[in-house]
Formats: sequence, structure tokens, C-alpha cells
Amino acid sequence: MTTVIDKDLTEHCMSSHTIASGVMLTVKCDQVRLPNGNISQREYVMHPGAVVIIPQLANGNIVLERQFRYPLHQVFIELPAGKIDVGEDILITGQRELVEETGYTATDWVKLGHQHPCIGYSNEVIYMYLARGLIAGEHQRDEDEALEVFEVSFGDCLRMIKNGQITDGKSIIGLLLAEKYLQAYV
Repeated sequence: MTTVIDKDLTEHCMSSHTIASGVMLTVKCDQVRLPNGNISQREYVMHPGAVVIIPQLANGNIVLERQFRYPLHQVFIELPAGKIDVGEDILITGQRELVEETGYTATDWVKLGHQHPCIGYSNEVIYMYLARGLIAGEHQRDEDEALEVFEVSFGDCLRMIKNGQITDGKSIIGLLLAEKYLQAYV
């Protein structure tokens, strides 16, 4: 067994400046004092945070999306998700994004946890909710949003992770947490 030493590893900001700022992201560069007293530099991306939804239909199937992601120039299979608006409650973000992207509303929301997907270069936090009691409706996508919504059995979702069809990190973690929750509580 490894013994954990409770050592102060905090880095302290000495100065900070913005390298670039866009509609959603800001890139910062800070000069920091390390725990050993040395000085170093940290570049990182400020992100408003996001919510990913695992929408489960009454038949047990999961609602997924196919969407083109520009940074990697390819179509990905993923769960519905979206960024948190300034001052918005995370559950409201999840409810809003589910309707916007899929048209579904849900009567039952279970918070599964949160993740920090890029701890080396971003402050992004992604919150995960299982949404059940789905009611179909009309999507309310933004004009610049093009995606295809479809449903897949939970078992097929897990196989799609294993065979590399689902490679999106937030979707993988969300599906695995939902699987554990459903095994334990349903």
C-alpha cells in the first residue's frame, strides 16, 4: 500500500494575461510560483463548462447524435450536450440542451457526477445527467447546428465504445456512469 503525503502542491499566480479571447473560449498565460519557489509559465483555456445528457427511452434505448466536429474534420457519434450559459443552473442547461438538440423533454433527471476532461490545459467541467421519462417533441436547434438524432440499445452503445465507433470522452464517461447507476439502482 502506498502512503499519501499531504504536501502543499499549490502553484500561486504572480501575473496573468489574455492571449486570445473568442465567443466561448479565452486563452490565458500566467506566471506562477511553484511550491519549490521556482517560477514557471502556465497556458490554459477558460471554458464556461458543459452538461452532457444520457437520454434513456422507455424501451431502454439511448438517444444519440451524429454531428460533424470541425476541429477534427469528421462526424462523431455522441450524447446530447452543450455549454452552460452565464449564470445558468446546470440542470436547466441539461434540460435546455436536450430539447434544443433532440426535441425530447424528460420527467426524471439523475445527476451522475462531473468530470474535468482536459486538466492539463483547460478549466472545463462537464456535468452528467441521466434523463428518463422522455417525451418526444420538436427540436429547437440553432441555425448553425446540423445533427442527426437516432436511438441505440444500451448494449449496442457499450459495443460502440469498445469497437471505436464512439470515441468522444464525455459520451464514453457518461454512458459508463449511467451503466453503473442503472446496475446499482434500477
